[in-house]
Amino acid sequence: MLAQSAAKIFQTAVVLFIVSVASFSLLKLAPGDPVMLMLGSEFSQESYDSLQRELGLDRPFLVQYLAWLGNFMIGDWGTSFVSRADIFNFVVIEALPVTLTLTFCSIVLAIVVGIPLGVISAIRKDTIWDTVIAVFALTGSAFPSFFLGIVLIWFLAVQFGIFPVMGFVAPWQDFWLGMYHMALPALTLSTYFIGMIVRVTRSSLIDVMDQPFIAAAKARGEPRWRVVWVHGVRNIAMPVVTMIGLQLGGILQGAVLTETVFSLPGIGQMLTDAVLGREYTLVQAGVMLTATLFIVINLLVDLSYPLLDPRLRPR
Repeated sequence: MLAQSAAKIFQTAVVLFIVSVASFSLLKLAPGDPVMLMLGSEFSQESYDSLQRELGLDRPFLVQYLAWLGNFMIGDWGTSFVSRADIFNFVVIEALPVTLTLTFCSIVLAIVVGIPLGVISAIRKDTIWDTVIAVFALTGSAFPSFFLGIVLIWFLAVQFGIFPVMGFVAPWQDFWLGMYHMALPALTLSTYFIGMIVRVTRSSLIDVMDQPFIAAAKARGEPRWRVVWVHGVRNIAMPVVTMIGLQLGGILQGAVLTETVFSLPGIGQMLTDAVLGREYTLVQAGVMLTATLFIVINLLVDLSYPLLDPRLRPR
């Protein structure tokens, strides 16, 4: 098991290296000159050359990449060209907690709603309950997050005034007020994934309920709730966890649009502003951070398989 874990960690490191090369290379090819952005509209050739040497942009590509990668690994991510703020503090200290809060709330909401609905749909297969839940799951998956966010703002915030229109309050400063402001964005982002969890849970549980060990549990006279929730749901943990891990990238992608719609100061909003302002150093930091989160989460999902399924543990 230790050797398998080491191999997965090595594969993760290789993937992160490839992502870093791709991120650095593609953004170098993007239009726009950071030196001109920092100097403004009027500057001399001498000041341009001086600032280019100071930023290291006159060095060969490989030297620039190795210097950037080394600085990135020790937390020296540079300075914003526009605000002159430290990028590490801006991304990790200010923007990342907002995105993690939105992502965590969305995942928890999707799991809490999606798994019970999927279980009900499976045990009530081919009934009116199954049909209603299937329609709900398909409808939720059909709307993109930016459109659904606007609809929820108009319906629940503007028309009925149940939730605030936009804004962010840190839950670690005021938990209940923070959750109140996070309710609509989390609902917007989680709706698509609720539908996916419902479908995966339903199909997996239907297969599990036809297995011999379920028939044996019923023959022993175990209560129906125990047969379903202990013997059944426990054995669908792997496909559900795998799906959640693989869809984390979709959640982070949806967070970009959701944060823009609800004016949340997270990584998504930061990346949008950085792209519009051609702050490619800031874009690099955001891309690398989100890619690292996605890859590490999938590594943790892989490492969790032996804990979820005893058959995968070494004997």
